[in-house]
Amino acid sequence: MNGPHDVGGDMAFGPINPEPNEPFFHADWEKRALGLVITAGAMGAWNIDESRRTRESLHPAIYYGSSYYEIWVRGLEILLQRHGFVTAKDLEAGEPVDPSREPKRVMKAADAAPAMARGGPCNRPISAAPKFRTGDRVRTRNMHPQHHTRLPRYARDKIGVIEAVHDGYVFPDTNAHGKGENPERLYTVAFDGRELWGEDGDPALTVSIDAWESYLEPA
Repeated sequence: MNGPHDVGGDMAFGPINPEPNEPFFHADWEKRALGLVITAGAMGAWNIDESRRTRESLHPAIYYGSSYYEIWVRGLEILLQRHGFVTAKDLEAGEPVDPSREPKRVMKAADAAPAMARGGPCNRPISAAPKFRTGDRVRTRNMHPQHHTRLPRYARDKIGVIEAVHDGYVFPDTNAHGKGENPERLYTVAFDGRELWGEDGDPALTVSIDAWESYLEPA
């Protein structure tokens, strides 16, 4: 989807100002927000792609007016309501007032560190041979789907070169909508600045993205 999150190449959003020795969190509530998102996800009602899609579907005014962890919390509120764990009345009251769904599982404190260390691997075995090889020229599809996609707008309908061929990975475009993992082979594709940005692009610039096989066509 062409949501508020997809701002690569857009202007007037201000400079990026990285902080020297930037802390992981700027306030204690951010730690709690991260913990809530992780423990809620561990209930097993949704996957990481649905979680991303939900945050990306926020209204632009809300998305741009929120900090990083505020976006996470707003997305979590939607997910919890969508899957029946809370209601709008619960959120308004700040406590449970309506019957709610029981989670499949509950993460205990002792389980948190091992779960974080383990992560959520999304590589999957596939038997099909890769359609492309390192060095092949490919063109990305010109697509503007209403569903979730990991192909950014600035890199659509552009010619690039395959830098690396990877194994199969969960296809986020379907996984985000409960339509199955449908793993596809993943490729790293390199584009030069002029291809992406036209004559105003830096000819010395190279941008690499990871792209699933169905995003690509022979150039």
